[in-house]
Amino acid sequence: MALSAVLATAGCSASGATPPNGPGGSASAVQLSNCGLPLTVTTAPKRAITLEQNATEIMLSLGLADRMAGTSYQTDPVLPQLRPAYERVPVLAKLYPSREAVRAANPDFVYSTYTSAYAPDAAGPRADLARLGVPAYLSGFACENPADAIPTVSFDGLFGEIRDIATIFGVRERGEKLIREQQDRLDAARGTAATTLPSTTTARGTGPSLLWYYSGTTTPYVAGRGGVPDAISSLLGSRNAFADTAQKWPAGNWEEIAKRNPDVIVLADLTRGGDGDGAQSKIDFLRRNPVTSKLAAVVAGRFITVPGSSMDPSVRSVEAAELVGAGLRGIAR
Repeated sequence: MALSAVLATAGCSASGATPPNGPGGSASAVQLSNCGLPLTVTTAPKRAITLEQNATEIMLSLGLADRMAGTSYQTDPVLPQLRPAYERVPVLAKLYPSREAVRAANPDFVYSTYTSAYAPDAAGPRADLARLGVPAYLSGFACENPADAIPTVSFDGLFGEIRDIATIFGVRERGEKLIREQQDRLDAARGTAATTLPSTTTARGTGPSLLWYYSGTTTPYVAGRGGVPDAISSLLGSRNAFADTAQKWPAGNWEEIAKRNPDVIVLADLTRGGDGDGAQSKIDFLRRNPVTSKLAAVVAGRFITVPGSSMDPSVRSVEAAELVGAGLRGIAR
């Protein structure tokens, strides 16, 4: 995601210039186009609200807990290294806070990963917040209008979002440090997976096929084209088994999955407790289902488990790349 920010007093790009207050400092205003809407932040926010865990953990990873007036929608236990900072931030709602709860917190910035957070029965549309003088940021991967969205998730795109938030809060050096750390981990994950099992479903040299199994038993939801799993598969020299499906998370069926016979099954370990959410419940189902029990990956036990939230664009996505890379190398031994 290109930042395309302009520092009003400096007249230059926020992503490539030093603000007038010195290295890493905040400028008097940042202007950018975010998901088709102009967004202007006149001063570095001091009372920000995040509306999902992905946005929360980006903020906390940038050391911005002291600038947060609230958070919401925790889907998994917060990353251990971020837990102390998270516990200092008020939790406004178990899921999305209402408009009234958002306004009562008196925010000067709102940040969401998903469009659903800005629904009328949640925080309300970004345009409405802007009219109240509250700039509202939305991840470029999930814009209200699909034509405005970044069509394919990439780590470069995620790093662009981190740069946006770091620039808005005047902590550009922290942003670049976080990006360097994440890139180093990606490079190491690529190296870890350098020796992987040969593909059993395609010609030699194309790499193993991965089925990214997110949730569901009656109707399995799997990773299609353009999401985090696709980006990780490419990074590790593997193939997403459903990369030819246009949706990022299509509803699949077991007969088609059996036909594609993936080499490895990557399981999302979800903590919400629904049917087929936990990794072990997925494995148990795959082994007892007459169709899937005969899959080569199931017979051989070629499973890799990753936290479900790491399959969405966030600072956790690097962890998924690390786990899958290490898993592939372990299977190949």
